Amino acid sequence: MSDFTVEVVGMLDVNCYLVPVAKSRKLYIIDPGGDTDTIVAAAKKFTYDEAIILLTHAHVDHISAVHDVAKALGITKIYLHKDDVNLYKSTNNHLMPYIPAASDLPEVTHKIPGKDFEIIETPGHSCGGVCFYFKQIPAAFVGDTIFNNSIGRTDLPGGNHPQLINSITAKLMTLPDDLKLYPGHGPATTVGSEKKFNPYL
Repeated sequence: MSDFTVEVVGMLDVNCYLVPVAKSRKLYIIDPGGDTDTIVAAAKKFTYDEAIILLTHAHVDHISAVHDVAKALGITKIYLHKDDVNLYKSTNNHLMPYIPAASDLPEVTHKIPGKDFEIIETPGHSCGGVCFYFKQIPAAFVGDTIFNNSIGRTDLPGGNHPQLINSITAKLMTLPDDLKLYPGHGPATTVGSEKKFNPYL
């Protein structure tokens, strides 16, 4: 497993992670939310046979560069949980006047071949929110489910506070205490740290 990189992109400073897996020769691009040129330049620093886009959820700040990144890198596989497809395609999925709805979005798949990571379903911030657990690193890329001493908003489309808390406690806080969690915004944290210090838990 090679080291992954993070590029902070878009107006809302989304963490876009580029995660290479040497064994499968794949590069996973998680949440390309903007700044296509930055993401493409970062991807070209890796050696891989195939690049795949993974979306933790479909809020517009996490998907705005999907079309352009996929086109620039020849990506044909874009993973999104089925419960966020309507949000992904919605013309109301915007944060005006700052971020318009994404356009020309490619079709998504709900199945990714291979065993490079585990998909953990964590609805609550959105209906189809997921986390990607790469055991070989080890690291979990958690989108906007949980942050360093905070949690995702639930006042956006698809938000459900009790559901989010349940997702975090049942799905993430049961993982190893030393596991690093890499969120969609802000600094990384660990499961153990969030158990001790997260005021929402």
